[in-house]
Amino acid sequence: MQEKAALQIKEYAEKFYPGLAFNTAVVLGSGLGKFPLRYGNPPSVPYSKLEGFTPSSAPGHEGRLYFINLNGGVLCFSGRTHYYEGRGIDKVVYPVKVMKKAGIKNLLVTNAAGGINPSFNVGDFMLITDHISMIPNPLIGNHDPDLGVRFPDMTAPYDKHFREIIKTEAKKLEIPLREGVYIAVTGPCYETPAEIRAYRTMGADAVGMSTVPEVIEARRCGIRVCGITLISNAASGMNKQPLTEQEVIDAGNNAAVRFGDLAEKVLTAINGSSEL
Repeated sequence: MQEKAALQIKEYAEKFYPGLAFNTAVVLGSGLGKFPLRYGNPPSVPYSKLEGFTPSSAPGHEGRLYFINLNGGVLCFSGRTHYYEGRGIDKVVYPVKVMKKAGIKNLLVTNAAGGINPSFNVGDFMLITDHISMIPNPLIGNHDPDLGVRFPDMTAPYDKHFREIIKTEAKKLEIPLREGVYIAVTGPCYETPAEIRAYRTMGADAVGMSTVPEVIEARRCGIRVCGITLISNAASGMNKQPLTEQEVIDAGNNAAVRFGDLAEKVLTAINGSSEL
């Protein structure tokens, strides 16, 4: 299925942008899915038309693949499947395997997450420097050598050069940028205050329900990765308000312009990067 989906994407890319190479992809997290609309009505296809893709049931995840030209082709995945949706970890990382087969070399992952670091505020962007996973590893099971090595090194899952690009572009745009560790949990319930205290002790700065499985798969596939988190709410126990899905979506809407400005500059720079 991966090969067929990759071929479909290549055919759509050639139809929409003849001769343009697509080397970079971005996955848009909760509340950040409006990014493609800053380019008017870019060509796109619903996930339902791509072999093996499943639409997300999570609010704010459109389930559509956009094709954008930013100093080269960018595949813009608006929405993702989460482990808590019950379809299995392989469905969570399936799009990344397809990216590999389609020739993608660079990946920007984004998400909305709860702030654990007490110095973070709602609406902050956090550059992901590392992660902690509380979700089953997507590499467990049969190994496909065409995707990469059996035991990929995870010393530096988030590319140092790309992280510098994000910091540079954020500074140019005068967008404050935090840095920190993202911890991925299964969800779908929000965490307890005791769990948040434990995660803080472990060294986590933000908590969410996605991203890390995709990063693990991407690194196995040899795809270079960078990540940006939107702090959409204070984590459980850090304020008196109950946590809601709408809070996350509202934070994404409020940050849409700033996120779009930063993502555009970052993707353009990554596409033009020749750093090995």
